[in-house]
Amino acid sequence: METLLAQIKSPAEIKKFDRLQLLQLAEELRRQIVTTVATNGGHLGSSLGVVELTIALHRVFATPADQIVWDVGHQAYAHKLLTGRQQQFGTLRQLNGLSGFPKRNESEHDCFGVGHSSTSISAASGMAAGRDICGGDNTIIAVIGDGSLTAGMAFEGLNHAGHLKQKLIVILNDNEMSISPNVGALSSFLSRKMTSKSFLRFKKDTESILGYVPGIGRDLVNIARRAEESFKSFMTPGMLFEGFGFDYFGPIDGHNIDEMVETLQNVAQIEGPVLLHVMTKKGKGYEPAEQNQPKFHGVGPFDSKTGEVNGSSSSVAVSYTKIFGDMLIKLADEDERVVAITAAMAEGTGLTDFADKFPERFFDVGIAEQHAVTFAAGLACQGLRPVVTIYSTFMQRAYDQIVHDVCLQNLPVTFAMDRGGLVGADGPTHHGVFDLSFLRHVPNITFAVPRNEIELQRIMKTASMASQPFAYRYPRGNGAGLSLPESIEPIDIGTGELLRSGDDGLVIAIGTMVAEALIAAEQLAEQGINITVIDARFVKPLDSDLILSQAKKVPFVVTAEENALQGGFGTAVLELLSDAGLTLPLLRIGIPDHFIGQGTQAELCSQLGLNAVGIMQKVKQLRKP
Repeated sequence: METLLAQIKSPAEIKKFDRLQLLQLAEELRRQIVTTVATNGGHLGSSLGVVELTIALHRVFATPADQIVWDVGHQAYAHKLLTGRQQQFGTLRQLNGLSGFPKRNESEHDCFGVGHSSTSISAASGMAAGRDICGGDNTIIAVIGDGSLTAGMAFEGLNHAGHLKQKLIVILNDNEMSISPNVGALSSFLSRKMTSKSFLRFKKDTESILGYVPGIGRDLVNIARRAEESFKSFMTPGMLFEGFGFDYFGPIDGHNIDEMVETLQNVAQIEGPVLLHVMTKKGKGYEPAEQNQPKFHGVGPFDSKTGEVNGSSSSVAVSYTKIFGDMLIKLADEDERVVAITAAMAEGTGLTDFADKFPERFFDVGIAEQHAVTFAAGLACQGLRPVVTIYSTFMQRAYDQIVHDVCLQNLPVTFAMDRGGLVGADGPTHHGVFDLSFLRHVPNITFAVPRNEIELQRIMKTASMASQPFAYRYPRGNGAGLSLPESIEPIDIGTGELLRSGDDGLVIAIGTMVAEALIAAEQLAEQGINITVIDARFVKPLDSDLILSQAKKVPFVVTAEENALQGGFGTAVLELLSDAGLTLPLLRIGIPDHFIGQGTQAELCSQLGLNAVGIMQKVKQLRKP
């Protein structure tokens, strides 16, 4: 028997279903999402939590004419399934498959591409302004999670949208009860009735009548408004959003399709900006995800029956994230000035143990990377040694604060950037391939990239002793499985390491590419080609003495990095050679000038030549017969 989901070729068909069919559709969506994510990995909990909300949105509105902006996009899997992508859903997050996030060039129903948090309100507000300029009458909806409201950009969007008084619906998906726990029958009843046409007409007529009372009319209107606000703020947390100029309604049960449909139909008639507060449960309908929400926020392939992640205990090597977290605890034991800062990613950045051991020296600032950096600058002004731990891709959001608040003042803040380089299935919004380029040109900063887990520990030790801004990045995934030493020796800042000597060419690599360069050198040696390999270690400052001394001995140079070629490590080497007046053939291996899609790290590196094979090809290309 064909499922309801299989019958849906476009979201318009949802409008034909009766109530029982909508409930059945919700269950089918959950089963499909769990099955696919169990195979491919992905963001499970958030997508399960908004199944009913997604159905209600497509029941009431008509995409693509009406436009839904999903903040971050972690929760958009049901949306993809309902908008003509069922046949491709099995390719989710795979090479050349569906993106794990809404993507404009993937579907006309994806009106705005996302991947980083807190952008939905600003984007939707801009789209609403554009609609009004062009004389349109469609509805624009932003769906934002309560966590994303910790970012200043969300409030900037609220502030401007409220000022413009534009017709816009913002749905606050509150799945952690972080704003208000007062959900119940009375609250849902009030929200539905206070959005109805009859209530809004009664409110308007009453204000008009009171306004005509001689002498005291306007005072009576103001008293009535204050009474309404007092009642609503007593029952709901709407005062904050009404202060931004939004009409606030909620909280309502985000898993009750009937309530949501009725409320959405009502708020769609309101001309000004509206905020609808919806309460959901992350991981709804799949017990392992409900019971362990952090684990199933973003998860690798797992057994759908047990919830156990595949291969979770099979790897001998420890992840770079774990090594970082353990080493930071050691540094904090040695120096009470060490403090750690994260932007709503304590578990993802390996800081949960640090937070448990040093709660007074741990700060989770929420999704607020800009604040995190300037907050760290303030800590450094008080003599502390803050370590700001943020994924490379998210550190992009705090560029000005790094330049102005840390580096300009030459403060000893350390930037520990996890997920440096290609990250795999999350795709272009999450690849950390620009940090070498956007940080190396900033004065006062030191930037290092370890080739393995031992080097990571040594670089962390070096950074803890530095008196200036210091950044380092490390990749997603496990280390090489090396035995970690008890005693960690720092590295002299700006010193590389000569790993292999040869007269036929020079490969200068950084980070993950060092191991690939050594493999390439061994295989080339079997073919009678002997090359020198240098681990530069530092992008800034470069070890100019080592690089120049070796470059003078060989006929060509190859640089290798897991970063954008424009302005990256290879560019730094080119600048060094040029400034020294040394001209010789040089080829750079790195990320080309376009955004890289999703796939496994190995697949993407193979496509881009970011491996031993790619290095060998460049060497042979430069080597004269």
